[in-house]
Amino acid sequence: MDILVIGSGGREHTIVRKLRESPRVNKLYCAPGNGGISADAQCCNVDAMDKKGMLALAREKSVDMVFVAPDDPLGAGMVDFLEAGGFTCFGPNKKAAEIESSKVFSKNLMKKYGIPTAGYEVFTSPSEALDYIRSQGKYPAVIKADGLAVGKGVTLAQNEQEAAEALHSLMEERKFGSSGDRVVVEEFLTGPEVTVLAFTDGHVMCPMVSSMDHKRAYDNDVGPNTGGMGTISPSPFYTDEIAKVCMDTIFLPTMNAMNAEGRKFKGCLYFGLMLTPDGPKVIEYNSRFGDPETQVVLPRLKTDLVDIIEAVANEKLSEIDVKWSDEACACVIIASGGYPGSYEKGKLISGLDKNGQLDGATVIHAGTKLEDGKFYTSGGRVLGITAKGADLREALDRAYKSTEKVSFDGAFYRKDIGSRCFPS
Repeated sequence: MDILVIGSGGREHTIVRKLRESPRVNKLYCAPGNGGISADAQCCNVDAMDKKGMLALAREKSVDMVFVAPDDPLGAGMVDFLEAGGFTCFGPNKKAAEIESSKVFSKNLMKKYGIPTAGYEVFTSPSEALDYIRSQGKYPAVIKADGLAVGKGVTLAQNEQEAAEALHSLMEERKFGSSGDRVVVEEFLTGPEVTVLAFTDGHVMCPMVSSMDHKRAYDNDVGPNTGGMGTISPSPFYTDEIAKVCMDTIFLPTMNAMNAEGRKFKGCLYFGLMLTPDGPKVIEYNSRFGDPETQVVLPRLKTDLVDIIEAVANEKLSEIDVKWSDEACACVIIASGGYPGSYEKGKLISGLDKNGQLDGATVIHAGTKLEDGKFYTSGGRVLGITAKGADLREALDRAYKSTEKVSFDGAFYRKDIGSRCFPS
């Protein structure tokens, strides 16, 4: 098969590398891709949001499958457009992708179908939202933009001033454009966070191994929220007992709810969960593989990914036996100085070989470009240093030893990925 992967980040590089393992793959294309992906697939200069350009590319390369990986093109209906053009896609259509592209839709869906989540209210006025937060008198207050916001649309306001600033930024300054036309104000939940990705074809729900992201920029979970600074898999907090509760009260009810709403979800459904004292609850859904959760989940997949995505597209997932490695996996993100705020690009990266890799780990490229045989930074999250081990400690040790070999001006990374899994 010839396959086109849409996207340009660490998630897409991980997907490309896993697809490359399949004996069924002939040619791999990635649009637009990045410097590191170019060692594993032919990168094509088409923007991920360019529907007509992507359809033309798929026709030019005569691909057999298009893997639509990022949230923006899914939310904009890329799958609908390409399928109308005659191409088989992995990823949900626009109606199904609304489970991520609208927080208001997803929260209302959970309320309607009794899926456990945090209590919430929806607002279109910043003053009314602030009045509500003030009347509740509970902090932190969770404030979420309704629409897509590159993983940065959530604020945990510690006091009234921070709540006012967040609402002003989202709704009046329109930091994320129309995504802030409506906001969701939620109750703050406590407990370990866990991510479970799941393959689903609308008939079968097939959860993947668990993972845990680290959202805050700096050690000890301080600093601003980011797209994710590192991940581990599995999460030691996600037991077999909790997995069964999640399947019965969250995973299957979500699939059935989407079917009942006429929004059959086919692709990868992301469940961001909080394991609260009252049981597991949904923090958020994503309509695609998470980034950087994918970097630690897919390396543990033993079944051919091509077989799985083909079965999902053809609604035959029940025919696939999905198997996973018992190994643990860890990923440490190296970011540009200033991220998630403003940062400089074009910094020369040292320590990588000509393919953008190094011994002892897999280097996942998130924000890099390749010029004259050298790699330079081109994004906030630059590299994900990923390693497997017999257990989490071994995986983390390998990832961190390899991380120390890579450098560029202004680089920083968290030193405590996975540390909460080991009681001191």
